[in-house]
Amino acid sequence: MLFHLFWGKKQMYAYFSAANCSHAALFGNAEELLAKRTAGGDPLAHLLKGQLYYEQGLYEEALTHFEKIQDTDFQAMYQLGVMHYDGLGTKEDPEKGVEYMKKILDSHSPKARHLKFAAAYNLGRAYYEGCGVKQSTQEAERLWLIAADHGNPKASVKAQSTLGMLYSVSVLKDLKKAFFWHSEACGNGNLESQGALGVMYLYGQGIRQNTKAALQCLREAAKRGNIYAQGHLVEYYYKRKFYSTAAALAKRIMENDDIDALAKTTDCLPTYVAKGLAMAAFYLGRCLQLGRGVQQDQAAAKKYYSKACLLDPGVASDLELAANLGKI
Repeated sequence: MLFHLFWGKKQMYAYFSAANCSHAALFGNAEELLAKRTAGGDPLAHLLKGQLYYEQGLYEEALTHFEKIQDTDFQAMYQLGVMHYDGLGTKEDPEKGVEYMKKILDSHSPKARHLKFAAAYNLGRAYYEGCGVKQSTQEAERLWLIAADHGNPKASVKAQSTLGMLYSVSVLKDLKKAFFWHSEACGNGNLESQGALGVMYLYGQGIRQNTKAALQCLREAAKRGNIYAQGHLVEYYYKRKFYSTAAALAKRIMENDDIDALAKTTDCLPTYVAKGLAMAAFYLGRCLQLGRGVQQDQAAAKKYYSKACLLDPGVASDLELAANLGKI
């Protein structure tokens, strides 16, 4: 599990663009600029140089610069927490990563304030997965509630979406709470929650069924790349006998079934990317088997059925049962 990184490439590019460095020559120019600032005693230079190396994958060099200022710079402390937890530039040490995050969360310094929501989110992940700490779903929930901060758009939107997921499937299942948190996260721009809201509206989970609202959420999320939303749209079209539309959408979805790459691009959970792909594969196989919306092709149908099983055996099994019962 990767800890959430706070400072990314956009911030780096914005900073060095402001310093008249072109993106094409970013690394060389930035390195030279920061060497001068470091020599001149600029307190921000070590942080920026460490982040520059981090973005280039030069983790050992990044670690060195972050360590030099960890006692005075909370951003550096945060980055060190990420690197120790995930073993970037150093031996993987989840306990040490957690320790850094706790220092930030427990700090009373105003300089740590902007990092507290992200640190609480990361700690919640650690407790939920039992990595670096003893597993505790209740403690994960407590930390994510801190990180989510009642839906504050300046807090951790990722925590808001994660709470939506937590209340959907865990021992703490509460669909009304799930709907609330997905609504908050969606309102703050989260793509995963936008797709989840569509599904909840479609099936009346935690909220009264509303097909119009469901399709609005699903179509907007699908347009933004949410594969889970796309898979549910395929199912919706198929069940309403819009076979050509269902088959065409499913075929487009199956042009790229790289789960990890899609998850990284969309910032959606790989588990739900896989579910969306499996739905698309199965319904495409069904269309091909029965000649619905496409020319009948038994060999191709078998291929897509097999692919659905590989992508998500649970989804494939449920859909196979529905097909055998004549429901789809």
